[in-house]
Amino acid sequence: MRIAALGLCVVALAGCDGATKAVDDVARKSAKAAVAETLSTRFPFVPKAAVTPFSDCVIDNASGREIGEFAKDAVVGVDESTVVLVQSILERPKTQQCVAKAGLAVLTA
Repeated sequence: MRIAALGLCVVALAGCDGATKAVDDVARKSAKAAVAETLSTRFPFVPKAAVTPFSDCVIDNASGREIGEFAKDAVVGVDESTVVLVQSILERPKTQQCVAKAGLAVLTA
């Protein structure tokens, strides 16, 4: 009986992990759209070919809370707070390393 109950708990937790991943994927996709819009419209130095790779770098180095903010901005619209948040994430060393690699890949493609 205990083994059956344990098995059900494991299955239930696996289902929760799947649902959590799905929600996370949707939030990240929405967040990426807001970051891409911000980079395209508010950062004129970013070449159009680099918007997607740079957006990936920003999202990959954002916290869960920051991704939530970007996802919200994708719905209500990009504003100055979005620009400030993108700039803040772009200033992080890991983001800068990612952007440097992405930029080099865009230039050599």
